[in-house]
Amino acid sequence: MNQAFIVTKEHRRFTEFANAVRKEKTIGICHGAAGVGKTNSARRYANWDALEPYINAWGPRGDHDAKHYALANRSRTVFYTPEVLCRPKDLMHDIDHWQIKVGLCADEHLRSLMPDGEVVRQNDVTRLVELLIIDEAERLTPTALELLRDRHDRTHLAMILIGMPGIDERFRHYPQLYSRLGFSHHYRALGREELLFVVERHWKRLGRTLDPDDFTDAQAIAAIERITRGNFRLLERLFPQINRVLKINQLDTITDDVIEAAASILVIGN
Repeated sequence: MNQAFIVTKEHRRFTEFANAVRKEKTIGICHGAAGVGKTNSARRYANWDALEPYINAWGPRGDHDAKHYALANRSRTVFYTPEVLCRPKDLMHDIDHWQIKVGLCADEHLRSLMPDGEVVRQNDVTRLVELLIIDEAERLTPTALELLRDRHDRTHLAMILIGMPGIDERFRHYPQLYSRLGFSHHYRALGREELLFVVERHWKRLGRTLDPDDFTDAQAIAAIERITRGNFRLLERLFPQINRVLKINQLDTITDDVIEAAASILVIGN
């Protein structure tokens, strides 16, 4: 993501949930409607926006790599999104790949903390990865779920499965997996206070100051609340369109009419 990450209460709740799953070395489920921010929070927790491109561009190492090693060691987490119709064998191969790469980075950081001349490498760097987060978990087949359950049993790797509402009910049909679930987290849409918090920061990015007591701003907030219904993704997509409408029409004030115009463009662009 190019925009600065906005830390909401729901993100903090996700972080607490992920920490608990990781500490207890169990399996957790995170479920919520599309666009509420589940994926963003998970990627943020795993430092994946920085680590994924770094690992994909794996090559000669240099002094600038230290920050990525430190990030990997701090998160000890792999974030993975399976492909549609992903074969179980490919799924486990990909997970192995990411575990090895993140484990190597964490190991490099730990080695950098050792006294000069003392070099000790982990026998199995994948053990340094403590948490596996799988997004779009609805794509997992029964065989894939059984392989993940077996991986958890053998290595005590903590896991979080992220999906849409009802995914917890689906997993009831797999008793061996369901019996190992330690935590379930419902990721909710933004409440009114959080919505105002996020909107205020977007207002600032556009070089403006939000005043809920101002009638024009209050109308704009009401329009945003009605259109987005607290959906974080829709809110993030709406503001670039608001900025576009302001520039095209050479306007300085964000009104409810501007919001409506931006929303109409957004719908057309879907």
